[in-house]
Amino acid sequence: MIDDNEAIVRAQYEAFRDRRREDSEALLAPDFTFTSPYDDAISRDAFFERCWPNGDRFSDFQIERVTPDETGAFVTYLATADTGDQFRNTEYLNVSDGQIHGVHVYFGESYRGGEFVPKKPE
Repeated sequence: MIDDNEAIVRAQYEAFRDRRREDSEALLAPDFTFTSPYDDAISRDAFFERCWPNGDRFSDFQIERVTPDETGAFVTYLATADTGDQFRNTEYLNVSDGQIHGVHVYFGESYRGGEFVPKKPE
């Protein structure tokens, strides 16, 4: 099961990276929700409307690690935007019955021109 969770999660990020929406849709359960510091458990449809298009602005997207467990997996990735800006996030994906039911995003550091860009407190 742990190996299955890793394979499902990797397949999702590879579909996102390669812009294969149909493959991504097949991996996301109908009750899928996406939570980040900007989004509170938005629906599958809202994810594809609000989040999916961001991948069109990436020149590179590297999965750095996947750590599966019995209920899903943590993923850390490094994304590079077309502008050259980079950011690293870690996400936890809930997996069951061969599909992803939820994503919880934890933002990491950002870089511009190879220099650290501090986030400003709100």
